[in-house]
Amino acid sequence: MPRRRGCLPPLLCALAALSLPLLLAAEPRAKSCSEVRRLYAAKGFSQSEAPSHEISGDHLKVCSQGYTCCSQEMEEKYSQQSKHDFRNAVIELSNHLQNMFSSRYKKFDEFFKELLENAEKSLNDMFVRTYGRLYMQNSELFKDLFVELKRYYVGGNVNLEEMLNEFWARLLERMFRLVNPQYHFTDEYLECVSKYTEQLKPFGDVPRKLKLQVTRAFVAARTFAQGLAVARDVISKVSAVNPTPQGTRALLKMMYCPHCRGLVSVKPCYNYCFNVMRGCLANQGDLDAEWNIFIDSMLLVAERLEGPFNIESVMDPIDVKISDAIMNMQENSMQVSQKVFQGCGQPKTLAQGRTARSVSESTFSARFRPYNPEERPTTAAGTSLDRLVTDVKEKLKQAKKFWSSLPGNICNDEKMSVGSVNENECWNGSAKSRYDFAVTGNGLANQVNNPEVEVDITKPDMVIRRQIMALRVMTNKLKNAYSGNDVDFIDISEESSGEESGSGCELQQCSPEFEFNATEVTVNSNKSDKTMSTSAATRSGLSQAALLLSILFLAMQRQWR
Repeated sequence: MPRRRGCLPPLLCALAALSLPLLLAAEPRAKSCSEVRRLYAAKGFSQSEAPSHEISGDHLKVCSQGYTCCSQEMEEKYSQQSKHDFRNAVIELSNHLQNMFSSRYKKFDEFFKELLENAEKSLNDMFVRTYGRLYMQNSELFKDLFVELKRYYVGGNVNLEEMLNEFWARLLERMFRLVNPQYHFTDEYLECVSKYTEQLKPFGDVPRKLKLQVTRAFVAARTFAQGLAVARDVISKVSAVNPTPQGTRALLKMMYCPHCRGLVSVKPCYNYCFNVMRGCLANQGDLDAEWNIFIDSMLLVAERLEGPFNIESVMDPIDVKISDAIMNMQENSMQVSQKVFQGCGQPKTLAQGRTARSVSESTFSARFRPYNPEERPTTAAGTSLDRLVTDVKEKLKQAKKFWSSLPGNICNDEKMSVGSVNENECWNGSAKSRYDFAVTGNGLANQVNNPEVEVDITKPDMVIRRQIMALRVMTNKLKNAYSGNDVDFIDISEESSGEESGSGCELQQCSPEFEFNATEVTVNSNKSDKTMSTSAATRSGLSQAALLLSILFLAMQRQWR
């Protein structure tokens, strides 16, 4: 008996020794969260909020509730961080484009304003040198011309055609006095003279050509500059993204829930990222169609600026053109005066002493030298319109499809640490595995089946809807400017009431092929005049017929009585 008792303990000890590793293996050991803690602290958060080893995830609201390296505080702060990262990614990508439009707008604006300043200075210098005191006494007429041109460019309500007609009418009045110094002209008589401007063409064909050139060039220049400014402002307003609660939940799940599982180096699957970004940028996606139409319209007007609507080629020699008109008036002054006298009556002659003085003051003794482009100073910042347009055209082409490309560009951004192309080694929202859902399309309506983000497609973002309308209105102006129409006399309220996105044209103001030349304008205007004349004649005939019937009816009434 004593020997058996002495033998039993060693046997039990041996069995216990053999079973101990199995018992220890059955008890799971908590994984270390050291790398998660390190990255959490690198974001600027307190490391004390992060557990050192995995804990139960019952407290988590979005991330997996299994064993986790995330406390409740960590999930909340990761949620805010995901919103911050997303906003920054959108702003950073948008800022590059916004700065491009902003810098080109400033450059174009500076160029156009300095071009006007140079043209006015050149005219003043040459007219002082050529006409001397005669010009100085009438210089306010030319100053007013440039004041109105500047006012139009900066957005003033100026009708260019009416303003230029007024300029030539006033110039004719001044010139008529100068070439007929022996007569006294009342204001009423000069008003009669101005009525003959179109009929007599005292300045030759210069007013007609200059009016066409100035109107088309200024409309195109101002509208193009406005387009650059509108694009800049649209980007600024649309890039300020505030994700919805559902979007924030999806961003957290994609960007930081892998950390809670200890998968700090695993990136979200590319298609998974695409769905999350398209859901969060659903309204921005709707901007893309109108944006692309706007960019195409900007490119068309840019071509006009390079060609027939080149404001630089119009304004540089404007002093020479006006001088040619003045010289034409001087050379044909006798014929013009005789026809005016026939139409407005013979004016009264001045006293002999005053006549002699007036003749000496009105003598034109000089003519401009032929225009030499090489003598012109370089305009704004040592550049030219052609160089500015060439540069901005390249940037405009790069800006196309920006909003539809934005989700993919964010997923490709290294700073965001998202978008893995390895289909089997990426985060799919719940594990490190393949992502099996299809990618949804761009825009709000396509998000109805988005598997990652709940999007209410019945509630569009009104800020973005307003920007879509702003682009539509601007596109309409650009299309009209391309055709040489003065866009600011179009009712904006009518522009914004169109039902179809990107239509942009009011009635017949836009040519579907965007084809325009001076000949077509003349032909079309003649057709229009004929049509108007025909309709007016028809209305007149109907009115006369109605009047005749009324008279007959009254006559018959009297007979019946």
